Amino acid sequence: MTILVTGATGNVGSQVVQHLVNHGADVRALVRDPSKAHFPPSVSVVKGDFLDVDSLRNAFDGVTTLFLLNAVVPDEFTQALIALNLARLAGIERIVYLSVIHPDVYVNVPHFAGKFAVERMIEQMGMHATILRPAYFIQNDLMIKDAITGYGVYPMPVGDKGLAMIDVRDIAEIAARELLRRERAAEPLPLERINLVGPETLTGADIAAIWSQVLSRPINYGGGDTQAFEQNLKQFMPAWMAYDMRMMGERFLTDGMLPDNGDVERLTTMLGRPLHSYREFAQAAERT
Repeated sequence: MTILVTGATGNVGSQVVQHLVNHGADVRALVRDPSKAHFPPSVSVVKGDFLDVDSLRNAFDGVTTLFLLNAVVPDEFTQALIALNLARLAGIERIVYLSVIHPDVYVNVPHFAGKFAVERMIEQMGMHATILRPAYFIQNDLMIKDAITGYGVYPMPVGDKGLAMIDVRDIAEIAARELLRRERAAEPLPLERINLVGPETLTGADIAAIWSQVLSRPINYGGGDTQAFEQNLKQFMPAWMAYDMRMMGERFLTDGMLPDNGDVERLTTMLGRPLHSYREFAQAAERT
């Protein structure tokens, strides 16, 4: 009874591994570079890559439950399909897949569209899975902390519809809980989708106001100039990814990223505690 965690050295995956270890699970971590893997001694580390089919076959051998997390890369869709096909052939019937919220709405955003297609495969192939659909990660705003603290501007094109931002810690804990629930069930459980959202739906002005209070000085919302946003992102990420993020920002402005009725209450019940707030994140970030 082994749970395989992919993306195991990332912000979400590393915390999923730790939660599983804390609950006594038999954990295997898939990593590209074992020298960079720093896990508890009980975790089995296996080297592999989503495009290296033989390495995945080796990693999936003896696995009963899979946590599938694909990074935002140009061939993310291909990687996910290869992994799911090989998992099916390996007899893995218990899966937790990290998708994204409202992929059926953000249909022109490349990484949303790719994840939605993966969801369709899972459903069409009759796979037993929990599909986790997280909203915007609060911790993504660490990338723009310098703009906030150094220039007094919150530059993310959030708009006035609002985003139900979620803390990575909550994503990881819920993912681990779902992995354990599926792993320990007597039979493979049916397909289920869960929106992962934060406790508040925040506009750009709301977030700027939080930073103003935390930093005790005015922070202004930078508005919805997605062209400038793309150009800024190109300074530290590939052009294709900057464009992908621009497309996402444009959908923030037109559609927002809103929770469904009951999402917050469902997650609070699952965790047995309140969800982490954006203010908590900002206060912690200000101290570092």
